[in-house]
Amino acid sequence: MVSSRREFLKQAVVGSAAIVVPGYAQQRQTPSGQPKAQTAIPRWRGFNLLDMFTMRSRGDFAEEDMKWIRDWGFDFVRFPTVYRLWIEDGDDYKIKESMLVKLDRGIGLANQSGLHVSLNFHRGPGYSVNAEFKEPHSLWKDKSALDAFCFHWQLMAKRYKGISKDKLSFDLINEPPSIGSTMSRADHERVVRATVAAIREINPDRLVVADGISYGNETAPELADLKIGQSTRAYQPMFISHYGASWVDSGKYPQPAWPGNGWDRKRLEEHYKKWADLARMGVGVHCGEGGAFNKTPHDVVLKWLRDVLEILTGHGIGLALWNFRGPFGILDSGRTDVAYKDFHGHKLDRKLLALLQEFA
Repeated sequence: MVSSRREFLKQAVVGSAAIVVPGYAQQRQTPSGQPKAQTAIPRWRGFNLLDMFTMRSRGDFAEEDMKWIRDWGFDFVRFPTVYRLWIEDGDDYKIKESMLVKLDRGIGLANQSGLHVSLNFHRGPGYSVNAEFKEPHSLWKDKSALDAFCFHWQLMAKRYKGISKDKLSFDLINEPPSIGSTMSRADHERVVRATVAAIREINPDRLVVADGISYGNETAPELADLKIGQSTRAYQPMFISHYGASWVDSGKYPQPAWPGNGWDRKRLEEHYKKWADLARMGVGVHCGEGGAFNKTPHDVVLKWLRDVLEILTGHGIGLALWNFRGPFGILDSGRTDVAYKDFHGHKLDRKLLALLQEFA
């Protein structure tokens, strides 16, 4: 019944944007016919849901989002969360239970719809790529921050110990920085190993994922022995994914074109080769975020993202679009060059949905 309803919604919602599944997607192999590089974890496909993404978030996950994601053929949601939502008075060890109950509800709704949840700390004690608040200590340098970080992950490990690893994984910290004065490679490895040990002390079977270094762009093969996953990004080149974005220095970006400005399919393949090489070491690889801001011309986004999805799918790597609703998403993106479809009071980008469904 669910399967038939899903197929109906795929066709009914997309309408004129016909779904044509290419041969490589059907065969689940590389274009050269070689086996997939990544087989250690499922090739999850889905979206980031931003209901606990900032310090102002309310944590009110929408049940209909989970159902629509499932019915459109996807199997994965990532929850980027902010630990300061569930602490009180700025005390890292004083827990606000009411917000964790909202997180419980979100995970439950997703699991009820058959979706795997990746629980991510977008802000953890001592680090966030988001500039809305300056952490008083450094996760990469200060023992106090690492201790608090491990405390919060053990809190999650205890709270969700009864949920199957098939339904829930832990994504340690969103987009660690580049190697430099903020963090050395040794700092990163030390933090990841300490946190994985803290989680496994409580929940040995939980799948743990570490985002790539340099904001998700670089692998950490030195962690291969830990048997954790690693997560990359689909934001390169930035002049396509973040054109016109206020939170990066986008004023220097050239006009988006694909291929163009020194980037093409071959360069994308070279960019992801290191992730395929990591997967061949037995490491589970996923792309936890990817997409393009609504100022990039829609036709450019679709051409670029098709190449990204073909390359990742050829390696057996799934992708979660940033985001579901909002300026990168398929609902209410605010693009001015899209013929939207009205969908339950929302504006649906049918062409972007159809492209994603080809690889679902």
